[in-house]
Amino acid sequence: MDVSNGALNSLALPLAVGRDTTEVVMPIVGVVLVAVLIGAVWLGKRRRAEELPPPRPDEQPPRPDHRTHLEERDIHGDDSFPADGRGLWPYELGDHGNEPIRRDTDEPRD
Repeated sequence: MDVSNGALNSLALPLAVGRDTTEVVMPIVGVVLVAVLIGAVWLGKRRRAEELPPPRPDEQPPRPDHRTHLEERDIHGDDSFPADGRGLWPYELGDHGNEPIRRDTDEPRD
């Protein structure tokens, strides 16, 4: 029993024509894509040429006479290794990363 009712013959022509258009369209898409990429590189070079050059060594800002930041003690606890230089075993490491941050003063909660 034929249920296609001639539909296979009617689809054969558009599928064959579709293949030919793909062969024509794909090279055009490729050429357009290459042109867009070349244009992007050209535009990037042009923008980079317009930027100010990096400062010369004599144009660098002077170094300050004193420290500009303050050292603070680590609020996460002591992560030092033993003074004798031996390695630590896994059970000696503790809960690094899981321990709560110790506060100097507890803030009152409402």
